[in-house]
Amino acid sequence: MRKVTLLGATGSIGTSTLEVIRLNPDKFSLHAAVASASVEKMVEIVRNFHPQRVAMAKAEAAAVLKRRLQDEKLYAEVLSGEEGILDIAQDGEAPIVVAAIVGAAGLKPIMAAVKTGCIIALANKEALVMSGKLFFKELLAHHAKVLPVDSEHSAIFQSLPYEIQRSLGTCNLHKYGVKKILLTGSGGPFRTKPLDELKNVTVKMAISHPNWSMGPKISVDSATMMNKGLEFIEAKYLFNADFDDIEVLIHPQSVVHSMVSYCDGAVISQMGNPDMKTPIAVALGFPERIVSGTSDFDFLKSGPLSFEAPDFKRYPCLSLAIEACKAGQEATIALNAANEVAVANFLNGRIGYLNISNVVSEVLSSMNLPKVTSLDEVFDLDARSRECARKIIAEI
Repeated sequence: MRKVTLLGATGSIGTSTLEVIRLNPDKFSLHAAVASASVEKMVEIVRNFHPQRVAMAKAEAAAVLKRRLQDEKLYAEVLSGEEGILDIAQDGEAPIVVAAIVGAAGLKPIMAAVKTGCIIALANKEALVMSGKLFFKELLAHHAKVLPVDSEHSAIFQSLPYEIQRSLGTCNLHKYGVKKILLTGSGGPFRTKPLDELKNVTVKMAISHPNWSMGPKISVDSATMMNKGLEFIEAKYLFNADFDDIEVLIHPQSVVHSMVSYCDGAVISQMGNPDMKTPIAVALGFPERIVSGTSDFDFLKSGPLSFEAPDFKRYPCLSLAIEACKAGQEATIALNAANEVAVANFLNGRIGYLNISNVVSEVLSSMNLPKVTSLDEVFDLDARSRECARKIIAEI
C-alpha cells in the first residue's frame, strides 16, 4: 500500500487520479490533497478517500471547508495558502506526489516535494518549461524520480527501453537506438477552419476540444497548439533530447498518443482511447500495469488514422515555443508567463484569440533575458515577463 499526495485534487487530472486510486484500493491510499477553492469537491474527497491532510490555496475556502468537515463529522487537518500547500508537499509522508496544479503556481510545491526524494508523477508542464535544468539538478541531488503523466510524454515513456525509463532527464537516447521522438497533437478545434476566420474565434469555441476533456486554460492552449509547444520543451528535458530529436505531428483522432522511431526503422507507439486515467495509472503503478478504468480501444470502430505536418501560420504559438526552446530556459520562462497572461485575458474577454500569439511574440522580442541560475531568479523573470505582457495587453 503506497500513500499518494495529490496536488491539484479537484481539477481534471486530480479527478482522474482519484478514480485510479479508487479502483486500486489494495495498492494506494490518499495521504493528502491540495486544491484552490472548490470546497464541495474537497468535502467529497475527504468523505470518500479519508486523507489525513488537505490544503486550500484560498484562506476563506479553507475556513469554509473546516466548518463543513466539522458539520459532517469528517476529519482531516486543514491548511491554507501557499504555506499550507508547501507544508503538505514537503511533509515526506507519501512516496508518490502527483503534481497536477496548473501553471506556474505548481512549481514551488513540486520543488518542495522533490526534496523529500519521492516519485513525482508530473502533470504540470510548467515545472520543466520554467526550470528544466534546475528541476533535474534538484531531482538528482535528492534522489527523487519523475514519471510523466501528460498523455504524450507517457506514450513516449512507454515506447522507450526500461534503461531510459529509469533515468529520465539524464538518459542517452542515441545509445539505445532512438532516432526521433514523434510528438502527436490533435490540432485542436480549428485545424480546418479558414485562417481568415480565426479572428472571430470566441472563448466558447476555443474551449470546446474535439477529443479531450480539459480545463479552460489547457483547452485554449490546445487550440493554439501552445500546449504542444510546451510539450516539445518538456520532452527536451524529460528525455534529454536535442531539438532535432523531436518532431511534432498533427493526428486528429488522438488515438496514437505519441511514437518513438528507432535507428533500425522500427516505430513504437502507444495507442488507446483519449483518457487521462491511462497515463496516470502508468505513473502510479510503474513498473507494474494496474487497472485504470479506461475503456478498451476498439480498432474495428475507430475509423482511419491520419497524420499531417503542423501549419505554423495556423499555429504561430507552436513555432514561438519551439524557437524559445532553442533559445534557452530564459526564453521558455518568458514564453510561458506571457502565454498564461494572454490566455487569461482572452478567457475574460479583454483580448481576441489572435492576440494571444501576438502578445507572446512581443514579450519575447522586447524583453532582456538574463541567465537564471536559481529558483528565485526563475520567479523574478516570470514576474517581469507577466508585467511586460500586461503592459502590451493594456495597449491593445
